[in-house]
Amino acid sequence: QVQLVESGGGLVQAGGSLRLSCAASGRTFSSYAMGWFRQAPGKEREFVAAISRSDGTTKYTDSVKGRFTISRDNAKNTVYLQMNILKPEDTGLYYCARASGPYAMGPVASTGYDYWGQGTQVTVSS
Repeated sequence: QVQLVESGGGLVQAGGSLRLSCAASGRTFSSYAMGWFRQAPGKEREFVAAISRSDGTTKYTDSVKGRFTISRDNAKNTVYLQMNILKPEDTGLYYCARASGPYAMGPVASTGYDYWGQGTQVTVSS
């Protein structure tokens, strides 16, 4: 059984920073691509960022490029999302997810992930 636990969310003013962490169970963490999604009230779950399982390449949704950085520490079974210059539009519940086996890179579609964390709330005030 795979378990993902997010942490690091909170309340921050616009322009501030937060660092989210996602701790994964097991010893095969490096075999899977990982992704971050977010969901604002009344909106669909949105892809934020993903990191590959092999070469560490990353991708981001356009709205966070240049502000967010996804990274992973395979020795610690942890994926991170560094969020800088936060905007109110970044507010939402942030989920960590593990991409299913066939994906070398985490896909944009949420259907490409087989395990999800419970989420951590990020609130950015004006």
